[in-house]
Amino acid sequence: MTELEHALIGLRQALEAPRRYGTWRRLVRNRMASVQAALARDWVRGGDAWLTAREATLQRERDVLGQRLATLGRSVLDAPDVAEMRVELGRLLADLEHHRQRINDLVYDSVGLELGGSD
Repeated sequence: MTELEHALIGLRQALEAPRRYGTWRRLVRNRMASVQAALARDWVRGGDAWLTAREATLQRERDVLGQRLATLGRSVLDAPDVAEMRVELGRLLADLEHHRQRINDLVYDSVGLELGGSD
């Protein structure tokens, strides 16, 4: 399991935790920081030329997700409506999990090419 996967599990658990006003917000903010750090370190390494476009797309997506994390991270401590914040964070978490899956798919495709095909 990668660092990003661990961070996403931690964020999901924090979102599902009982909401005590200050404690829940700080816990979620802490887990969001872990996800942001893992996302920044979890970059796709240059592979074959035929995967370059997908790698560039994933890097742009990673940057957008990082910006969303930073924006929501600032507001999670001060947002007046916790329920609305949970919904927005749930959407972000789903987008992060889709991003992680696309990274795994790219890695799988690059390894599949190295193993060879039919001959």
